[in-house]
Amino acid sequence: MRYFLTILILIILLGGLFLWSGIYFPVEKDSEEKSFLVEKGEGAKEISAGLKEERLIKYGSLFRFYVLAKGVSGELKAGEYSLSRSMNIPDIVEKLVSGDVIKNKITIIEGWNLRDIGWGFENKGMFMAEELFELVGFPLIDYSETEDLPEPRDFSEEFSFLEDKPKELSLEGYLFPDTYELSYDATLEEIVRKVLANFDKKLAPGLREEIASQEKTIFEIITMASLIEKEVRTLEDKKVVSGVLWKRLEHKIPLQVDATITYITGKKTTKVSKRETEIDSLYNTYKYRGLPLGPISNPGLESISAAVYPEDSDYLYYLSTPEGETIFSETLEEHNEAKAKYLK
Repeated sequence: MRYFLTILILIILLGGLFLWSGIYFPVEKDSEEKSFLVEKGEGAKEISAGLKEERLIKYGSLFRFYVLAKGVSGELKAGEYSLSRSMNIPDIVEKLVSGDVIKNKITIIEGWNLRDIGWGFENKGMFMAEELFELVGFPLIDYSETEDLPEPRDFSEEFSFLEDKPKELSLEGYLFPDTYELSYDATLEEIVRKVLANFDKKLAPGLREEIASQEKTIFEIITMASLIEKEVRTLEDKKVVSGVLWKRLEHKIPLQVDATITYITGKKTTKVSKRETEIDSLYNTYKYRGLPLGPISNPGLESISAAVYPEDSDYLYYLSTPEGETIFSETLEEHNEAKAKYLK
């Protein structure tokens, strides 16, 4: 009897040691982190099998035992995780329960237009550019003039700053440049909402009040800011160019912004031909007076601020040299001389 009792105690001790070491001892002491994906709908059984296959745990049964004993088997969240073989089962379970997933990152660069953003999504293998356009609108399209395309999603009920944006235009100009962290399963609509929410936050009350006091609309400011963003680099130059462009509008002088032409053509160049300035498009500020039909890029906060707070000057003309320097002129004669000197 004593012999069997001793054997029983020994079995219990060995079983306890097996459980303790299998749960609390990692597969390896030092190991690089690797990506591990938990698909939606997967439970402890499927997850444990995947962890064992990747040699992140020794025994799938111990993983299932641990989550059952902890009462968290129903709390394991889907997502892409960064795990290593130096983590024990409690470490792994803590990550899966907390949803500490790897975040995808996408950066919208200041001055990018919808085409650039769409290609950015494609290059990261997240979405096709056309999927973005179908949601937020195609660039250059006036939806009141076409029956070929379904109208883009209207977000104006959620975001009041969109109320003065013509509904027939895309969200060009409103996809605020920044770096965004995204969960692996984020939908395109969720991403767009996150970007618009960031725009809403960055357009501070002080800016909105100043826009209203100038009797301008947010849409007009964003359209102007999109021109400034594409035309000049420094904040100082942006403020002066803003003053020049607003003055030209006031005096009913065509803006003649080269960036509106390259927006139409899609060319990645600062050079515009005489023939291109004759393209019949409401985005063409050579052919049509006033602001273009809508924004031509997604401007950053500096350009938005410059559009709201222009710097007054005697200048009516400017040009950008190939090196990025801005040359200002008061008269057309001075401007033509500058073009001959800097744009050979």
